[in-house]
Amino acid sequence: MERNSGPLSAESASWLYLILAILFEVGGTTSLKMSDGFTKVLPTISTVVLYLLTFLFLGFAVKKIDLSVAYAVWSGIGIIILALVSFLFLNEKMNLIKIMGILFIIGGVVIVNLTTKH
Repeated sequence: MERNSGPLSAESASWLYLILAILFEVGGTTSLKMSDGFTKVLPTISTVVLYLLTFLFLGFAVKKIDLSVAYAVWSGIGIIILALVSFLFLNEKMNLIKIMGILFIIGGVVIVNLTTKH
C-alpha cells in the first residue's frame, strides 16, 4: 500500500502538473505570437520561460500518467484554449472548418482516454 505523505496522491499531483503544463503552454504560445517573430524582447523572454516551465511540469506529469494520455490531453486542451484566446483576444477568425478540426481533436482525446487504463 502506497502511503500518502501529503494532501495530494502522486497521481492527483501528476494531473495537477499536467494542468499547469497546459496553462504554461498556452501562455508561452500566446507570448510567441506577441513576440512578433522574436523581435520584441519581453514577449520573447516570456516565451522561453513559459515553455521551460511547460516541459518541466509535463515531465513531472508523465511520471504517473501514460505519455500518450498526457500528450493527448496536453495538446488537445491546449489547442482548445488557444483557439479561444486567439479568437477572443488576438482577433483571429473562427470558422466552421476550424471548429470541426477542434472537435475532431477533442474526440481523439476522449478516445485515447477511454481506451487507456488509469
